[in-house]
Amino acid sequence: MSKPITNPWDPAEHFSSEEDMVAYLEVALADGDPALIAAVLGDIARAKGMTQVARETGLGRESLYKALSPEGNPAFATIMKVISALGLQLHASAAGAKAAA
Repeated sequence: MSKPITNPWDPAEHFSSEEDMVAYLEVALADGDPALIAAVLGDIARAKGMTQVARETGLGRESLYKALSPEGNPAFATIMKVISALGLQLHASAAGAKAAA
């Protein structure tokens, strides 16, 4: 019996709309893991085009790939630049607000 052939799954290849990207980021933000949030932003940036995101943030493309990888540790300023370049915004709400709704 031969081994099955598998390919890595890349979320950046499966977004069909802006809403998909927003929902993906919202789930990561709800989880609260900084490494996951950075990796999700990296997935979204790759889907939109890392070269364009790099140009709009004024950061190097390779630096963005590294910072937005699961092992990256980007500065908050970098996160905010990427969010802006992706056409997204962060919003705050009370921690219990979602449960009460």
